[in-house]
Order: sequence, then C-alpha cells, then structure tokens
Amino acid sequence: MALYLTEQDVTNLLTMKDALAAVEAVFKLQASGEATNEPRRRVRAQGSTLMTMSGAVSNFGEFKGLLGLKSYTVSRTGARFYVSLFDAVTGELLAFIEADKLGQMRTGAASGVATKYLAREDAKTVGVYGSGWQAASQLAAVCAVRPIESVKVYSRKPENRERFCQQMATELGLANIQPVETPEAAADTDIIITITSSREPVVLGDWLKPGVHINAAGGNSILRREVDDKAIQRANFIAVDSLDQARIESGEFVTAVEKGLLTWERVKELRCVVSGQMRGREHSEQITLFKSLGIAIEDVAAAAVVYQKAKEQQAGKEI
Repeated sequence: MALYLTEQDVTNLLTMKDALAAVEAVFKLQASGEATNEPRRRVRAQGSTLMTMSGAVSNFGEFKGLLGLKSYTVSRTGARFYVSLFDAVTGELLAFIEADKLGQMRTGAASGVATKYLAREDAKTVGVYGSGWQAASQLAAVCAVRPIESVKVYSRKPENRERFCQQMATELGLANIQPVETPEAAADTDIIITITSSREPVVLGDWLKPGVHINAAGGNSILRREVDDKAIQRANFIAVDSLDQARIESGEFVTAVEKGLLTWERVKELRCVVSGQMRGREHSEQITLFKSLGIAIEDVAAAAVVYQKAKEQQAGKEI
C-alpha cells in the first residue's frame, strides 16, 4: 500500500538539513549517470496549465532505485503540487505526496548546494530580491552553508520586505537583516538571491562587485529575466541544474545567446562541480552565477527522504 502525505506531513518531516543533503547527493548521482532527469512539460486548457516533470534515481540511500513524477496545475485559483514516488525495482507506488512545501524546500536546497560549491568561503553578506514564500527557503539554505552575518532585502512593496525581515530574523536568529529601499542597495553583498516572478531584470551587471555569487532562482519561463545581459557577460562561471531545461526555460540565457553575448558551451551543469569533475570558482575575485530552474530529480530525492522518515515515524495515511 502507498502512503498519502499531506503538506503538513512534509512540513513536519523535511528539514533544510535533509533537503540540502538529498539534493547534493542526487547531483552526484546525476554526474555518475545514476540519476536521469526529464525537463518540464506544459499543456494548457481553459486558462489553466498542467506541468509534469519526471526523474529516475538509482542507489539513493537505502533505495536501489526510485522513479518520480511531479505534476502540478496553475490556474486562476492558485497552484496545486503533487509528487508520485515509485519503487524502480517493483514498479510499486510508494507514496503520493502533496508537494508545495517539498518544492519550496528542494528549490532552496539547490541554491544552498550551489552556494556551498561556488560562493567564496568567507562570504558573510546576502542580498535578497523577493520576499515571498520561496524566498524564505532560499535564505535558510544559504545561511546553512555559509556563516551569514547580515542580510539586505529588496522587493517592490515596503510592507512585504519589512514583514519578511521580521519573519526571517525570528526563524533564523538573524540579528542583522534589514529591508532596503533601492535594488542597488541589496547588490552590495557577497551572495545575491533573486527569487521573483519579474519579466524584466531586477539585478544589473553594473551593480555587481568582484567575487559575488548569484543564485537566480525565480524564473522558469523563457519570458522572464531576473539578471541582465551585463551580469551574464561579467559572470566568470555559469552553472544550471539542467542544460536541457535551460535551453527551453531560461529567459536570461536564451536572450543572451540570441544576441551573441553567450554561448551554451559556457554554461555548465552544477553536477559537474558537486562531483569534482570540474572546478567552479577559481579565485576570490570571480563572479559566479547559478541559474536554478528546478528539476525532477531534486523532487525525487526530497520525496525519498520524506517517505523514509514517514515510515520511521509512522506518519501519513495508507491508501
């Protein structure tokens, strides 16, 4: 019988430490050929969009093999996320998981892993663009891998960024987290996080200081851009979670390639750095950029952790 796990179950079971370890592990398996990812697909009807993405992972923890399908709808009434987790040996459905929280955590964890491998070791300051729900896990993940001392937050509405700062100060124990009134002010940091739905760049290349690392995590549509062409040109090392997905979803890169400002050969997959197949940052003055699109094997890895902990703690409902 399969386990049905709700959003509350996921919230109770999945920690950022768990998510970081799971995503890092699955990137290493991807590098060795033991994890396979299929890019997101979209179909539309009556104003709603159904997105599906799938992945396969071998030798993940105690599991010989896992298959996973994430499906979600976006409509006028909101978004609904679900992950189906299967045993790759038997084909059995192990769990059906409500996956909004799971997606938030794995997206933050991907940026955390990128920060661990690409940001300077002495990075202590963070600039956050966006103050929504997804921004919380982005900042939590970065704080888990670097000794962050101060954070600057910019978003369009002052009340939202002030609320976010108060929330994260409490959740993460940050003594120095403050809203800023201009986007330029948040760029004067060691690490930049963009987690917006903007169609126009929110971070300009002229603002970047040497040595900064950028996690561009907000856009997964070719119509959206969070960093401008100059930022891409200035980046010494550029990584993505999936090149196949970037070619159809990264508005920043597709636009730059069309203008002749970037070649796809310059864009590397993060798995190669995590596995040690190549170096990312070469020295402290380099600018590094990670474009996070969100891929299925991250969901499979996080779902596996949730399922395993649910079995251990007898959580969820059998169906």
